[in-house]
Amino acid sequence: MNCYLLLPFMLGIPLLWPCLGATENSQTKKVQQPVGSHLRVKRGWVWNQFLVPEEMNTTSHHVGRLRSDLDNGNNSFQYKLLGAGAGSTFIIDERTGDIYAIQKLDREERSLYTLRAQVIDITTGRAVEPESEFVIKVSDINDNEPKFLDEPYEAIVPEMSPEGTLVIQVTASDADDPSSGNNARLLYSLLQGQPYFSVEPTTGVIRISSTMDRELQDEYWVIIQAKDMIGQPGALSGTTNVLIKLSDVNDNKPIFKESLYRLTVSESAPTGTSIGTITAYDNDIGENAEMDYSIEEDDSQTFDIITNHETQEGIVILKKKVNFEHQNHYGIRAKVKNHHVDEKLMKYHTEASTTFIKIQVEDVDEPPLFFLPYYIFEIFEETPQGSFVGVVSATDPDNRKSPIRYSITRSKVFNIDDNGTITTTNSLDREISAWYNLTIIATEKYNIEQISSIPVYVQVLNINDHAPEFSQYYETYVCESAGSGQGLFF
Repeated sequence: MNCYLLLPFMLGIPLLWPCLGATENSQTKKVQQPVGSHLRVKRGWVWNQFLVPEEMNTTSHHVGRLRSDLDNGNNSFQYKLLGAGAGSTFIIDERTGDIYAIQKLDREERSLYTLRAQVIDITTGRAVEPESEFVIKVSDINDNEPKFLDEPYEAIVPEMSPEGTLVIQVTASDADDPSSGNNARLLYSLLQGQPYFSVEPTTGVIRISSTMDRELQDEYWVIIQAKDMIGQPGALSGTTNVLIKLSDVNDNKPIFKESLYRLTVSESAPTGTSIGTITAYDNDIGENAEMDYSIEEDDSQTFDIITNHETQEGIVILKKKVNFEHQNHYGIRAKVKNHHVDEKLMKYHTEASTTFIKIQVEDVDEPPLFFLPYYIFEIFEETPQGSFVGVVSATDPDNRKSPIRYSITRSKVFNIDDNGTITTTNSLDREISAWYNLTIIATEKYNIEQISSIPVYVQVLNINDHAPEFSQYYETYVCESAGSGQGLFF
């Protein structure tokens, strides 16, 4: 008996299947007979390999035939089927040995059935052949569509990635028999996602096929289809969705929202005062959107800009006090650039964005301003009342130039008029007071709350207005007998 048989089946699929060991054994191992027995030696079972297609819709499908080579067709033999599935899934015609499947079979649930066959001589009730095992194999049909594993799929890829960049690999599985034709051979295709993505037909690897800008669209839904039978007619298919998100790269430089900013500062503002903010925007996100503000070097003497890294705003501050009467407006140019810039992306950051800032100085009603920080005058003692001492002078620094009134605090010796002329009100005596420390107050006529004060020192000069005087009274003694030129005694 040939060990390999070519069997045609209902699906028209030629199969080359080896004979089972049980078949070979049944031919090579004969039943041992008692010594002296005159019974003929049995030759063995005869059957072809059994194969039944799955999902057969008939209630009784002929699988094959068991036969003993001792069966001469006189209906004296009875065939029996034993084992799991016998009587429930498979039945046998006891007279002919024909086997039938009485249930629809599913290869994915069970692909092999191992049964036992027995043949009995009905006249003697004895076994004609030894009990033997045989296998019924369930052949595959394409009844399972591909199913994707590890759903849902999500991937992140940097924006501006070049064509061919790997995004993600999706994998589908087919429960059909991979050794049965092309039933489980899959072919992947892209149903949605062109022209930005492509999929490799045999691997399910998704790649970028066109450059994408996150600032225009930051995520894409891609639909991948897997077909079995390598896409041939009658193939089954399954689909999966892939969410592809674009991560940010620093491909945008910050740009000022306004080309001109107008700010004001009071001339009374101290250094370090914040006078306003300027704002730039960056289409990037996160670290890529962090920025630094600065002022062009030529404009950095009076003002400065510091960066608020929480709000990404530029804060304009007063670096040096301003004076409305000296300069009432300023123009400065500010610039902004990213804090973090990858050298590979420098082509996007060749020039910094700039803006112009006009700063108006606001006038403040300032107190009178003396021409000198202090005054020192001299006058001789014993000058008559109303004598001239000196002149102090102050002016209103504001544009309206308010008239100034002067006064002296707590002095009974000096007086000052509205012109700032200081005169004496009493005669001065150097021997009583050689110096006078005065405080002169200047008050604006139109705003008496605006006042200034200044120290004035007056030195009284000496004149020869006193004869010499002995410091004490002296008494002298002389002896009555003293001669001419003899000294006196004190």
